[in-house]
Amino acid sequence: MGLMRHVVCAMSGGVDSSVAALLLKRRGYSVTGVFMKNWDSLDESGTCATERDCEDAYRVCQSLDIPFHQVSYVKEYWHDVFSNLLKEYEKGGTPNPDIICNKHIKFNHFHKYAIDTLGADAMATGHYARTSQEDDEVFQQPHIPPPTTLFRDRFEIRNPVRLYIGADRLKDQTFFLSQISQEALKRTMFPLAGLTKEFVKKIAAEAGFDHVLKKKESMGICFIGKREFENFILEYLEPKPGNFVSIEDGTVLGKHRGWFTLTLGQRARIGGLKKSMFVVDKDIVTGDVLVAPDTNHPHLYRDTMRTDRFHWLSVDPPPELVRTQMLECHFRFIHQMPLVRCALQRGRVSGQREDRPAGPQRTHAPEGPRAPGSRRTAQRAADA
Repeated sequence: MGLMRHVVCAMSGGVDSSVAALLLKRRGYSVTGVFMKNWDSLDESGTCATERDCEDAYRVCQSLDIPFHQVSYVKEYWHDVFSNLLKEYEKGGTPNPDIICNKHIKFNHFHKYAIDTLGADAMATGHYARTSQEDDEVFQQPHIPPPTTLFRDRFEIRNPVRLYIGADRLKDQTFFLSQISQEALKRTMFPLAGLTKEFVKKIAAEAGFDHVLKKKESMGICFIGKREFENFILEYLEPKPGNFVSIEDGTVLGKHRGWFTLTLGQRARIGGLKKSMFVVDKDIVTGDVLVAPDTNHPHLYRDTMRTDRFHWLSVDPPPELVRTQMLECHFRFIHQMPLVRCALQRGRVSGQREDRPAGPQRTHAPEGPRAPGSRRTAQRAADA
């Protein structure tokens, strides 16, 4: 009889992570469920959703007869995720908290806790995603500590693990995993990789997980939940009133409470107008928010855009990009947006290298700050 592998499953109190833990146990693994507490506040109704989710996760672990732990990363979440989120909003950006949270909390602090503290052979989550390796290969991955110098041995990662879309393309969550490290990816399992959401719900019903089936789909800012975005963000940033200005003729159309409460492409709430107006740009110096009528206005589209340095899941950039400074690929800047063909071009700005996706297809910034999507996030088709 072989060694029983130990897998730590991140439990959120929802149906996806609950079924993930169930499937791991059915496969014969020694499973430990762990709930993360990353936010320490009540929602607007005065109810602590975190405590309710923790109780739901505990009940699932009880029914599966597996150990249950709770770990707190409230301090880490504030410093690594939320503080940076606020800084980006103040600079006029639209950061994606789910991507940042996965990068710094779930696939960094939590991953190390699972492997180093609980002694797990692998970590698992309820994400709808898959990798290029089979489960057995996950347990064969050697641990390679981070380099102690600025340079690493290029032979340390000969066959990098790739991230792929799971079976349920409508629930695909690889967008939110696009910034995690290779070290975390190669020691992570996605039990729902080959399943659809409907089938996951069926498994949950058959297992008697009624208390998680009744819950609504998780929405809103990662680990904070669904909030009225403008009022929530103004709890942490001072209001900076400014004008809504028509990009067509410069007419002042109304007032806003701060450019950071608005997302490019979203519908602007301006009373007394016959036409709906949409956010085109934000001037953080004057406080003006430029708006245009209709969702098909030319100013809402872009043929080119600049981005920060890319994060490559496989650690190194593709040889084609290194060789030619160009790469034909696909990208998206918001979850569930169709992948768009583009050409990625390496360039330089102020003496520093930049990566710039550019292509013949115009892209439109979709509506809504409640599910922020960064304009700076891109994915290679091969890694998505």
